Amino acid sequence: MLYHQLGKSTLQVSIIGFGCMSLEENSPGNTALIHKAIELGINFFDTADLYQKGVNEEMVGKALKEKRDRVIIATKAGNQWRSDGSGWDWNPRRDHILSAVEKSLQRLQTDYIDLYQLHGGTTDDPIDETIDAFEKLKQQGKIRYYGISSIRPNVIREYVKRSNIVSVMMQYSLLDRRPEEECLNLLLQNNIGVLARGSLAKGLLAGKPVTGFLNYTAEEVKKAADTVRQVTGNRQTLSQTAVQFVLKHPAITSAITGFRTIDQLTDLPGSEPTPLSDKQYKMLAQSIPPNNYDVHR
Repeated sequence: MLYHQLGKSTLQVSIIGFGCMSLEENSPGNTALIHKAIELGINFFDTADLYQKGVNEEMVGKALKEKRDRVIIATKAGNQWRSDGSGWDWNPRRDHILSAVEKSLQRLQTDYIDLYQLHGGTTDDPIDETIDAFEKLKQQGKIRYYGISSIRPNVIREYVKRSNIVSVMMQYSLLDRRPEEECLNLLLQNNIGVLARGSLAKGLLAGKPVTGFLNYTAEEVKKAADTVRQVTGNRQTLSQTAVQFVLKHPAITSAITGFRTIDQLTDLPGSEPTPLSDKQYKMLAQSIPPNNYDVHR
């Protein structure tokens, strides 16, 4: 497994990260799955207080408790569950973040969080107040670094200008190249790591039946998926090729992927993936026209 430094932080993150939202609630195999991931070299585990109303953090905390010194734990805050459980509301206020971190620390069974992320964001938020909360948590030693999880260029630009974020988590794949328009180069220039989620485009690039995706027709998706298959050949798996496309961009630190089975784990990071050649990358990039953001520009 290869490791990249996450932006301006000292964190050395595996190029494949574990997106823990994929874990099934009350599944007895979750701990074994996470331990197998560590065995394969994955050291980055991402969760959020929103997932399964905090149960996801509890599962992750339980599995990682005895391996805390070997892993990087990332979680998120900003979405507040309503008292009646009917849904959640966006709350990036300072008081909420300072309160939410205490509950996350307890569920994760740890004294600190390596990477604490704002789980969304808009330009109407009290951004400086939000930043102040994260800076205070750093001073208190409750978090080591902070970042945001956002696909909105207008929000990302504000945090680049006004904060000390070390990372941005965003959707990025051969079927979602919107970040290429301006975000990836902006983050690269400012030494802010990109954690790419959705690299397999809901499995469409890894062998699942073809359907339309975002603004692409099923026919366009099929052409991209066929090119992934062509490039893959006998060299590795479809999943590895799709992820290597993402990792080819110098702004990407890690591809955050969800796993539910041991087979999925061994399919992706189980063997050392072969990086794409420039020719192979160009074939993939030219198989489908890149898309752009229509809103939040």
